[in-house]
Amino acid sequence: MRALAIAATGMDAQQTNLEVIANNIANINTTGYKRARAEFADLLYQTERTQGVANRANQAIVPEGANIGLGVQTAAVRNIHTQGELAQTSNDLDVALVGRGWFQIEAPDGTILYSRSGAFNTNADGQLVTIDGYAVSPAITVPENASEVVISRTGTVSARIGNSNDFTELGQLTIANFVNEAGLKPLGDNLFAQTAASGEPIVGAPEDPGFAYLKQGYLESSNVDSVREITDMISAQRAYEMNSKVIQTADEMAQIVSKNLK
Repeated sequence: MRALAIAATGMDAQQTNLEVIANNIANINTTGYKRARAEFADLLYQTERTQGVANRANQAIVPEGANIGLGVQTAAVRNIHTQGELAQTSNDLDVALVGRGWFQIEAPDGTILYSRSGAFNTNADGQLVTIDGYAVSPAITVPENASEVVISRTGTVSARIGNSNDFTELGQLTIANFVNEAGLKPLGDNLFAQTAASGEPIVGAPEDPGFAYLKQGYLESSNVDSVREITDMISAQRAYEMNSKVIQTADEMAQIVSKNLK
């Protein structure tokens, strides 16, 4: 009975849906996290009667066919790259992106990764790094005797050295944009990698046309909406229960047929 297999695909899809929702809720306080949404597509159809052909030789054309769907499959898990709220930290090395753009992070193997998390620090050499110790690209080094660091909206990093009244420019932060942000590959640790689907990075200075600006002393919060996630979770649970009920009903019908054939 096809209903059993069809309902099973529905239960599997809702299980995936619930896993995506669970991950969103788990990361509700993760800096720069972008909520994900499961996307589904229907499976192939079995044709019982074809539309658009004559029902008999030289007879009328059949206006509607009979196509039985075989269930559902997971088509994609899409990250929704909308702006998260800003949380003030008053930390000079915390930077939030407001608008489109990604910080460029250099991995230990030299490849460039991308992140929306601007929770930066300095390592033993004074280089600007992420909380995992990955260097920010382009490299910025803060002198050990710097008493104040200022990061402008446009990405210029300056510091007051010692007791000087003037600021010394340390470097310029640049950010990257992608034609298809949804095509970036999530790696964990708030990092994403470029893929063929995302396209090549378009690098520019903050506040250039089409690029975000920087806000020092703030971090971008997760864009997860707790109310939406709870609503989606209840909806997934109800859909799972309905598919389970279909399996139960199909099994009962199969038992009736089996008894009548004996």
